Amino acid sequence: MSLISTKKVDTNVVELQIAVSEEQLQAATLTAYKKNVSKITLPGFRKGKAPKGMIEKMYGKDFFYEDAVNAIYPEAYEAAVAEAGIDPVDQAAVDNLEFKDGEGFTFRATVTVKPEVEVSDYKGIKAEKNVETIMAADVNAELDKLRERNARLVTADRAAKKDDTATIDFEGFREGVAFEGGKGEDYPLVLGSGSFIPGFEEQVIGHKAGESFDVNVTFPEEYHVEELCGQPATFKVTIKNLQKKELPALDDEFAKDVSEFDTLADLKKDLKEKLQSAKDEEAQQEVEQQLIDAVIANLKAEIPACMIDHKANELLNDFAYRLQSQGLSLDMYTQYTGTNLDTLKDSFKGNAERQVKIRLAMEKIAELEGVSVTMDEIDAEYKRLAGMYGLEEAKVREFIPASDVEQDLFITKAIDIVRNSADITVNKVKKSAKKKDEAEESEEK
Repeated sequence: MSLISTKKVDTNVVELQIAVSEEQLQAATLTAYKKNVSKITLPGFRKGKAPKGMIEKMYGKDFFYEDAVNAIYPEAYEAAVAEAGIDPVDQAAVDNLEFKDGEGFTFRATVTVKPEVEVSDYKGIKAEKNVETIMAADVNAELDKLRERNARLVTADRAAKKDDTATIDFEGFREGVAFEGGKGEDYPLVLGSGSFIPGFEEQVIGHKAGESFDVNVTFPEEYHVEELCGQPATFKVTIKNLQKKELPALDDEFAKDVSEFDTLADLKKDLKEKLQSAKDEEAQQEVEQQLIDAVIANLKAEIPACMIDHKANELLNDFAYRLQSQGLSLDMYTQYTGTNLDTLKDSFKGNAERQVKIRLAMEKIAELEGVSVTMDEIDAEYKRLAGMYGLEEAKVREFIPASDVEQDLFITKAIDIVRNSADITVNKVKKSAKKKDEAEESEEK
C-alpha cells in the first residue's frame, strides 16, 4: 500500500488517494479463490476443483476482485490514515476504484477528521465552592428514614389514615357494568402512595376494616386503556385488613439493629460524617462543572456534526442498556412515553455536544501541557475499572481497548491541571442560614 496524496477538500474533510500494489492484489485474489472455490462448478471439473486461472478465463480476470478489495481495504486504509497523520471521526466514503493491468489498483477515501482546536485561559479560573454544613436536623432526617425502613406493620383498630396499608377487594363498574381489568382481591394499598387512580385512595381514608363502600373516580384523559380515558367509574371496595406503621424507638438498641454501632451517639456521628462527605463531594462536582464550563466557553473549534451524532448514539445506547437492566426495551419505553427513537435521540444531542466539547478541550490541554501516560497507570486504571464493574481484569481488558483507557487518562490529567491551577473560593453554608436568606428574598419579591 502507498499513500499517493492527501488533500483537504472542506472544513474537517480530507481526501486520501491510495494505491495497492499488484502483488498485494494477487495475494488477496488467491485468498478469495481459496475461500470460494468449493462453491464453484466448471464444465470438466469436479465441484470445488476448478483451477483459479480457468475460473478467471471463464468469468473474467476480475471475478475475485470484489472479495479481494474488501479484504485489502481495511489494512490499506488504516495504513494510509497513519501515514497521512489524520484522526478520522467517521467512516470514510470510498470511490474512484481503478484497476490497472499489472499495477494493482487505486481508490479514493474521503473522510471527516477531528477538528483543529484552540483553547485558552484554562489556568487560574475563578470558581466558588459552596459546601453545605450538615446540621443536627439533617442527621435526624436520616434517622427518620432509617426508622421508616425498619418500621413494622401492626393492626390498626381505627379508621384508615394516610400512610396506612389497607388490604382491599375491589371491582370497577362503568354505567353499572363491570369492566375488564378492574377487579382485584387482597390488594395491599398504601394510602397516599398515589399508586391508584387519582381520588381513589382519598376515599378509602376514613373507613375501617370490614367496611364496604363505593369509590367514585374519573379516569385520567391519558390512560393506558383507551376506552377508559376520561371516563367516570365506580369501584365497589371492601377493606379486609388495616395496618399502620409502628416505628422503632430511637435508642441504642435501634443503633445495634440497623448498623455496626453499639450506641445511638456513634450512629449519629457516622451519619453526620457520611452526609458531610457526600455534601463535600457534591460541592466539588459543582466546582468542576464551573471550571469545565469556563474551559469550553474558551474553546474554538468547528465541530463536525457526525461527532455529536455519534456521541448522541452512544448516550442512547447507554440509556437502552439501563432500561434493559430494569426489564424494559427502547420500544416499550417509547410506547409508554408516546415518543419515538428519533425524538429520544434528539433529546441527547445537547449533552452529546457538551461531552464532545469537553473531550476536545481536554485533549488539547493535555497536548499543550505535554501530558504523558505510563503503562503502570494504564494497568492501575484497568484494576480500578475491574473493581468498579465487579469483573475480572482480563474481562475488562477484552471490552475496553488500552487506547481508550489511555485517552481517558489523558482527559483526567487535563482536568486535574485545570482544577489544581484554579482560584477557588470556599464558602461554608449552613442550611438554616440558607433557608433564612431564601425567606428574606421571597419577602422582598
